[in-house]
Amino acid sequence: MLVDLFPIDWNEFHFLRPVFLWGFAPLSLILLLSLLSIRQEITWKAMIAPHLRPYVIQKGNEGMKIWMQVIGFFALSLGILGLAGPTWKKVEVPGQQLETPLVVLLDLSQSMLATDLQPNRLERAKFKISDLIEQNPQARMALIGFAGTAHTIVPLTKDYGIIKSHIDGLSPDVMPLPGSNLEDALTLADTLMSVTDAPGTVLILSDDIEDQEFELIRNFVQNSNNSVQLLAINTDSGAEVPNLSGRGTIKDQEGNSMISALNENVLAQLNALEQVTVNRLTLDESDVELISKAVKKNLIFTEKPEEKEDDWRDVGLLLIIPMAILFLLWFRKGWVLYGLVLILFSSCSGDMTFKDLWYTKDYQAQLLSDKGDFAAAAEEFEDPLRKGVAYFKAGNYEAAIQQFKNDTSAYGAYNLGLAYYQNGDFAAAEGAFATAEELDPSMDQASENKDKMGHLSAGENEVDPQDAQEADPNQQANTKQNDSMEDLSGGGQEATKEDMEKERLSETVNTDIRKGKELDEVPDDIKASMMQQDKSKVLMRKVDDDPALFLKRKFEFQVKKDSIKPKADARKW
Repeated sequence: MLVDLFPIDWNEFHFLRPVFLWGFAPLSLILLLSLLSIRQEITWKAMIAPHLRPYVIQKGNEGMKIWMQVIGFFALSLGILGLAGPTWKKVEVPGQQLETPLVVLLDLSQSMLATDLQPNRLERAKFKISDLIEQNPQARMALIGFAGTAHTIVPLTKDYGIIKSHIDGLSPDVMPLPGSNLEDALTLADTLMSVTDAPGTVLILSDDIEDQEFELIRNFVQNSNNSVQLLAINTDSGAEVPNLSGRGTIKDQEGNSMISALNENVLAQLNALEQVTVNRLTLDESDVELISKAVKKNLIFTEKPEEKEDDWRDVGLLLIIPMAILFLLWFRKGWVLYGLVLILFSSCSGDMTFKDLWYTKDYQAQLLSDKGDFAAAAEEFEDPLRKGVAYFKAGNYEAAIQQFKNDTSAYGAYNLGLAYYQNGDFAAAEGAFATAEELDPSMDQASENKDKMGHLSAGENEVDPQDAQEADPNQQANTKQNDSMEDLSGGGQEATKEDMEKERLSETVNTDIRKGKELDEVPDDIKASMMQQDKSKVLMRKVDDDPALFLKRKFEFQVKKDSIKPKADARKW
């Protein structure tokens, strides 16, 4: 801010780079020589007869020439002062306002399926999360699920709708390992909250709060500025823990059913900790209302302003503006400004436009694509792959094919297969998908689509052109090209409605090709090298219908990738 620079504190005024002040010596010499040259011009002009002067010397005002030299001197002086770096105020870093994050830890262990709370503990915990969202705690919220391992379901976000859409399908089946590993959940929560220096809040919804969990929570709050809100999802009487198979209950070594119940002693010890609040489960929303108010109370955290010891504000940059204005005045006829305009319009001559001075062709095309004008975007794109994608989205599959042929990458071959498919050439599509598979064996979609194209090509009936007029019109209708990837029922043969439904159900299981959806982002199942490509170059991706199924596969991959093994002392549930 310029306001806090004034008035100037002359006691603190100094130059950061005083060596540049030596520039005034040559500048003064230049000014002196310029004034002397003007004086010499006046002297010899007096020797010419007055009636001949208009014809032998250039017209001009002598006083104006002197002023021009003085203005040039001041302009260069401002430049020298700017380089010297005048300053009189230290740099002060203002305090930052940071939002307190809220991380919800949801226990997805087998004991959460106990029915001492109706319909069961897990469903009651989901209701409480929904109630908390309705209370709008106004903080960025994240959701972590934990059992034998802990995984991020939704990272920190203010879009509570994303969290709400994920909680419905959560169950112990989603987790790769059984157990109740609160330690890993707290560690993961601390990692999520490390993106800000503001102290965060961790909400734990669990039914397994014993001595081991007490030690974990106590160590967590002692080693951080974060607070813990605990909502115990069980009862004093407790309930038997259902078996992992869904039949019967989990037994101990003596063959007795294992009971999961509320431990009042541990809860009382936790409530005595300064940064821990134990909330009692209620039938209404009063419990989550208290939690929401506690989060809102500490929502904004302001850091203490800091002052840098040896860093001063360089005011020299401000002198550029008056220096530029003086230089514009120094050129009396404004030829510099005229020259800039001339250069600007000369640059726009020919095929170039004004936008070309500031944006590349691909960027201009992307702006058109974002507006949905894919045909115009295709004409602007220079990259063949992007150009082909634009033609594809515009429905011009022939042009898309020609562009994709110019791209030798696996993605170009994959998109070429899609274009061939939309154009009705299944055999060519199969070859393009095979090429993509050879170039990138990890591209599973290319393999699946190649197999599907093989089936479609094999199922087509070859028709003799001489017999075309004698063919049954209904029979011809069954052999026409399918209108979309969603309809894979064609095949040139009669089929009943039941047969068609059975075939469609079978294809839903065997292939994901008809689940493709045009998106401007990279498919999740194409790893590594494909993630480095421009997101706008990918036409289709798989979309799982069930978020819980996606989470299950994701968590299994994370466990396999990190070689996570179940702990020896972990609970059986």
